[in-house]
Amino acid sequence: MTQTMDGMTSDIALHTEDLTKFYGQRRGIEGLGLEVRTGEVLGFLGPNGAGKTTTIRLLLDFLRPTRGHATVLGLDPRRDKATLHGRLGYLPGELAFPGRGRADELLRFFAGVRGDVPWSRVTGLADRLELDLTRPVHTMSKGNKQKVGLVQAFMHEPALLVLDEPTSGLDPLMQQEFLAMVRDARAAGQTVFMSSHVLAEVQQVADRVAIVRDGRLAAVERVESLGKRAIRTVEIHFADPVDAAEFEALPGIGDVVVAGPVLRCSVDGRLDPLVKAAARHEVIDLLSAEPDLEETFLSFYYHTEHTAEGAGDAARTGA
Repeated sequence: MTQTMDGMTSDIALHTEDLTKFYGQRRGIEGLGLEVRTGEVLGFLGPNGAGKTTTIRLLLDFLRPTRGHATVLGLDPRRDKATLHGRLGYLPGELAFPGRGRADELLRFFAGVRGDVPWSRVTGLADRLELDLTRPVHTMSKGNKQKVGLVQAFMHEPALLVLDEPTSGLDPLMQQEFLAMVRDARAAGQTVFMSSHVLAEVQQVADRVAIVRDGRLAAVERVESLGKRAIRTVEIHFADPVDAAEFEALPGIGDVVVAGPVLRCSVDGRLDPLVKAAARHEVIDLLSAEPDLEETFLSFYYHTEHTAEGAGDAARTGA
């Protein structure tokens, strides 16, 4: 549970209402209405430039909103900034470490600022990420600098982790280790707000995903709900040629291509109508590819007709 400044507890770790930021005439984010529950992992998804980083900077009071407001861990990001920043772990999208010191020196500084962080906690995280703490940070690759950033974000076991493109620069093995760290954080009751443009990694750990496009919230869904609506590809081999028209009018069926006895199509939703239609013929083989959540994400981004208002209602009801 999140404890507010008046001592009350709340099951909402993050709340925004009509959160909006314009840069002159250019929209950063507009009308964002979103709730993140305490102890959940929310994947904040969208292509580069969709408004993800702007949203994070507003939540942390690095930017001031054009209108609207947010509460984070029951606190006001502007009024309670010092208290709030002590209770969260933040990984920015663009890392810039000062000085020319070694990684252990930099992390000891962060540990001292945050207070009472056991050094064994730091070295344990470094070991998980295969990070050499004796190397000067300025000589490190992008991936190793990212590991330093992750250690400083996780080291004090904060109530809320705000991670902006956290796997950037990590190799596939370390990406999986990072996702294991997120699972451990959720198991410990921590809340994770994780921005990314890669749905495939987020779906492994997130409870829900919020999708932004062109500075607006396009959809908020549970990961399993997104999977149920994912588009799959189906190929059916019949004993004899079939007519494409017999399948084109079926609900959820698209991209129908027939080549003699072979039917290929996409299925958005349940397979039942297609299977029943196919059963009128002698079926030799049926191949169904697993739903591609990345395609579903792109479909949302480029084709969804959801309004920001409708998506905001879904965010509040946990659809």
